Amino acid sequence: MSIVTFWSNGKEQTGKTSAIAAISTYMAIEHNYRILVISTGYKNDTLNHCFWEERKIKRNLGLFGPNTNAALEDGIVGLAKVVKSNKLSPENITDYTKIIFKDRLEVLQSFKGERTDYEDLKRIYPEIINLANNYYDIVLVDLDSEIETEITDIILANSNLIVANISQRLASINRFMELREEMSVLKSKKTLLLVGRYDKFSKYTVKNITRYMGEKNKVSTIPYNTLFFEACEEAKVPDLFLKIRSVDDDDRNGFFIKEVKRTTENIMYRLQDLAMKM
Repeated sequence: MSIVTFWSNGKEQTGKTSAIAAISTYMAIEHNYRILVISTGYKNDTLNHCFWEERKIKRNLGLFGPNTNAALEDGIVGLAKVVKSNKLSPENITDYTKIIFKDRLEVLQSFKGERTDYEDLKRIYPEIINLANNYYDIVLVDLDSEIETEITDIILANSNLIVANISQRLASINRFMELREEMSVLKSKKTLLLVGRYDKFSKYTVKNITRYMGEKNKVSTIPYNTLFFEACEEAKVPDLFLKIRSVDDDDRNGFFIKEVKRTTENIMYRLQDLAMKM
């Protein structure tokens, strides 16, 4: 059982959430794992739009008292209430998730209530993540940049693997190299580099980035793909992967699915390698 946290410095768009959608979907289809994706953001519907169409539901009661804008009781709100009552067990986390593939892939969506409630809720995320790790084979965490350093450090320290997301911009690459000197965890073997929205025609190819950064392992990517990014807006990511999972290299989507597969296998291999060295 492993926790894989997707992290970025939060100063630019790196395609982090869409990368999680692609990797979790591919992993659920191709491997016999029970996977939970946890979105830690505030009113961030990016992940939701990848998998299901939203329905607006009004509630009279919020998480910590009356007169708040209601969020879905079957999401993080309901789960947080159980945590605060000290009745949460790993097995009942699934009661508050959205099921994408039965017994394969579930999503715990982001918080939609009041900002003040979210500030309290953030402190519970490390506990929820650790409990989920006792039930699911793999927990993928979309770590929001708004979460304080103290909580972020706890989540990163508890993670079996950190997927550090960067873009192909030189400024993004240099910024990560600077942060790596400040954050020792980013220099450890449990950190894997991922370039989201990757353009293979850019000057900053995987080969060049790997060499420039002095990486021992080839950097992973999730390429930009028109059908995929449209599917991320239309709640059709699972349908798309079921459709293109077996395309060959000559197909227009061949490079995309090949890189998603490579990235997924890199994550699984690194988890296995780290587990053997513990």
